[in-house]
Amino acid sequence: MFPFCFEWVWDMSHIVFMGGLWYALGIVGAGLTYCIVKAAKESSDNHSNGDH
Repeated sequence: MFPFCFEWVWDMSHIVFMGGLWYALGIVGAGLTYCIVKAAKESSDNHSNGDH
């Protein structure tokens, strides 16, 4: 069931589960954002040290 369904009841177990879900998704999203930004920054830097 989804929160937009009529039968959804916000009891404590749903609040804890959804809070944990969004906490975990936030951490994964922040990690992916960090990695993408770092990779884009490192690839845009022009290093002339001979590495390929």
